[in-house]
Amino acid sequence: MFMNAVSGSFYSIGRLMRFYTLERLINLHDGYKKTFKIDHHNLMLVQQGGELFLIESLCPHRGHPLSESDLEGDKLRCPLHNYQFDLATGDLIAATEEPCRNLKVYELIYQEKEVGLML
Repeated sequence: MFMNAVSGSFYSIGRLMRFYTLERLINLHDGYKKTFKIDHHNLMLVQQGGELFLIESLCPHRGHPLSESDLEGDKLRCPLHNYQFDLATGDLIAATEEPCRNLKVYELIYQEKEVGLML
C-alpha cells in the first residue's frame, strides 16, 4: 500500500484505496458487536478483552450472520452449527460438520478519535 503525496489517498498497484470510518473510539466497550456493509464486504467490528477485531460478518460454513454469535474469551461461536473461530486470526478452531475456510480478518486503522479500515 502506498500513499499519494498530493491527494493523501492510499493505493495499491492499480487500485485507489479509501479510509472508511467504522466507529468513534468513545463508543467502544467489551462486548461491542456491530455489522457493516461496505461495497461487497460484510464486516463485523468486535471488542473483546479490551481488544478490537474486524472480521467478516457471515459464517464461512453456511453464511449465517455472526452478529448472533457468542463470544467466549478470544473465540467466536456461530450459533447455527457451533463452529468456532479465533477472533484474532480467523482460524477455524472447531467444526461440527465438514470443515470450512477460516474467517477473513481485516486490518484496523486508527485515525484521531475513530477506527476504520482501508478498502
